Amino acid sequence: MTAILGAGISGLAAGHYLLRKTPALPLTIYEATDRIGGWIRSDRFLDNGFVFEAGPRTIRPKGPAANNTLQLIEELGLADEVYSISSNHTAARNRMIYAKGKLNLLPNSLGGLLKTVPPFTKPLYFAAFRDLVAGRSKTVLNDESMYSFVERRFGKEIADYAVSAMLCGICAGNAKEISVKFLMKDIFEREQRHGGVILGLLKEALQNRKKKQPKTVPKDPTSVGSLAERAKAENWSIYSIRGGLQTLPETLADDLRAKGVSIVKGTKFEELIFDRGHVVLRVDGKEQKLQHLVSSIPSYKLAKHVQKQHPQLASTLSSIPFVDVCVINLQYRKADLLKHDGFGFLVPPIENLPILGVIFDSCCFDMDDNTILTVMMGGAWFEKWFGKNPSNEHLLEVALENIKKILHIDQRPDSYKVNLLRKCIPQYTVGHQDRVKAIRDYIEQHQLPIVLCGASYDGVGVNDVILSARTNVDKMQL
Repeated sequence: MTAILGAGISGLAAGHYLLRKTPALPLTIYEATDRIGGWIRSDRFLDNGFVFEAGPRTIRPKGPAANNTLQLIEELGLADEVYSISSNHTAARNRMIYAKGKLNLLPNSLGGLLKTVPPFTKPLYFAAFRDLVAGRSKTVLNDESMYSFVERRFGKEIADYAVSAMLCGICAGNAKEISVKFLMKDIFEREQRHGGVILGLLKEALQNRKKKQPKTVPKDPTSVGSLAERAKAENWSIYSIRGGLQTLPETLADDLRAKGVSIVKGTKFEELIFDRGHVVLRVDGKEQKLQHLVSSIPSYKLAKHVQKQHPQLASTLSSIPFVDVCVINLQYRKADLLKHDGFGFLVPPIENLPILGVIFDSCCFDMDDNTILTVMMGGAWFEKWFGKNPSNEHLLEVALENIKKILHIDQRPDSYKVNLLRKCIPQYTVGHQDRVKAIRDYIEQHQLPIVLCGASYDGVGVNDVILSARTNVDKMQL
């Protein structure tokens, strides 16, 4: 028998790929909470024409990981439920940062790079020129922080305002701690190899032109399907699913149950023992002997259960840090409250504000005659701003104060929801790739019948965790 720990999107996707590999496989998925979907959570108010998203709300359609997700959506029969935003939509073109006391629209065309756009004090092409003349790093680097890398190559303004703000949106993280090798591996290695990012791009482009194309192209497991082709043809920028993104894990769970998979919610995971090539799992007071175990739960939770037998593994698992994020959904029964249309805005840490950013949900998707906003707060700075145990009332007031200050919306929302998400996002700090390699090498060397997937290891986005499930399940010998 095989079991999966966790019924978030990665655990459910692991079940999907396990059954595709071995259709008759006896499989149980254990979930500690009373719901499936993990951090994907859609609160639907469809009679009033809107949805609150507590976690991710959109998915990007470009790249191999994105193609894999689109293929999964097709396999689940959800292609007609996809709600896409094209690259020329206002929400795709207009992305802002709040800096120096005002909202600043980021450049969305080549022309924007040629002129000075606030909050920057020079045209952005100066940053490209800086990279060309900066030369190699003084020593060969195994890794460095995103902030250090960008400041070194492109200048302090780009590091302070562009990249630091971007990481608030990606992982609620501090750019001075997050690994460039993990998040932008190709760019980092290109710089180390060629002595510059742009120089590396130019050299590799010339090399690729000189190379002859192979007669046969090896099959790509994430090859483009018809939905991915449609996304390309229609020039999608982002997309979601009607009824909220939670429709994806719900449909995935229904499909697994229809194929005989047992999904057990509200379980107490008590003990995990590795015993001569098997796993003994005790859940709700009952022991099960498994041939294979897939863990999609956060690394720090798994660490507690392997500590006794494998303290070295537990120590490395525990070394991956996580942050708390507060997500506050706001609904106003008025459609024209925003003076600026767009996806929303991010707030770089240099501004020293308690919010990470605000998403303009009702600009992205049809929410009838409502203005729907999502305020994100905390992350790497949660305790600094809110202490250890803030009340929901305090969190709401902080959000509303900043909405008033930045967006000039004075009225109270007609409805709201405060979501305090504890240890929800792993932080890919400098050395993350090496830590993950050490974890998986230890498992392989000790021949432990466990496979790890999910955000703790392979990336925080929906595409990342689904591909993580597929990639690691594909390596299993069933």
